[in-house]
Amino acid sequence: MISRKLLLSVMIPALVALSTTSASAAPLKVVASFTVLADVVHQVGGDHVTVTSLVGPNGDPHEFEPSPSDAKNLNVAQIAFVSGDGLEAWMDRLISASGYKGKPVVVSDGIKFRTMDEDGQTVTDPHVWNSPVNVKVWVANIEQALAKAAPADAAAFKTNAETFMKKLDALDAYAHSKLGKIALDHRKVLTSHDAFGYFGREYGVQFLAPIGVSTESEASAAEIAKLIEQIRAEHVKTYFFENSNDPRLVRQIAKATGAEPGGELYVESLSDAEGPASTYEKMFRYNVDQLVAAMAKAS
Repeated sequence: MISRKLLLSVMIPALVALSTTSASAAPLKVVASFTVLADVVHQVGGDHVTVTSLVGPNGDPHEFEPSPSDAKNLNVAQIAFVSGDGLEAWMDRLISASGYKGKPVVVSDGIKFRTMDEDGQTVTDPHVWNSPVNVKVWVANIEQALAKAAPADAAAFKTNAETFMKKLDALDAYAHSKLGKIALDHRKVLTSHDAFGYFGREYGVQFLAPIGVSTESEASAAEIAKLIEQIRAEHVKTYFFENSNDPRLVRQIAKATGAEPGGELYVESLSDAEGPASTYEKMFRYNVDQLVAAMAKAS
């Protein structure tokens, strides 16, 4: 028969080891500003993170109005991620309201940004994720930040990041392959707002839009008239609306120009779990397929 003293001498170290393992295995509480970023953080963090997206599926990160529950989620977060460059203009107010003590990680640091003139001012296009080449910069920044917050899991973050980088390379190759089959003069579409600039720069697609980089801006009657003239002159035959904002204006312009509907694109928000764009990888492939199908039909 095993003595009580011997049994305790065996059990106590085992219980201590178990409690230590459980404590170190507790996932980081992470907040991301919107769903596209939240998914990329999840891809890098894996089981070692619990990610909450402030802006929900099909939500507009430009016009988002944080709620008390968002402040609560941010308050308890161990690390927060934003894309940056003007996308989350509401974040500073939320940080103040929540009492969050940290400084959000800006994942777009290091990306070569697009700039443009809007109403006499130079603005930066924040929609960097519509090129998977840019998302690779995100991944590197996310991995570094997570490893700093949870050094014990750094190896796992590195492995996950490398795996996702390969998926991003595959997405980039997929887009080049599909769009490369469309003649350059047919790679023109009308969308709701100027959110596909990085996609256009990477894959030679011209996107026309009545609204600038933020959905909070408004187009004047003169600007809309000029856009209609441009669409007619350049024979743009297809328009798309976006899952996260109002389609009425782009439909009015399409009606005036004779452009045909190409469907819905996911530009700055994932779909819900049942939709066609529930992850970044699905979103990007879906957008490429929708664009290519419409362009091929119009050519």
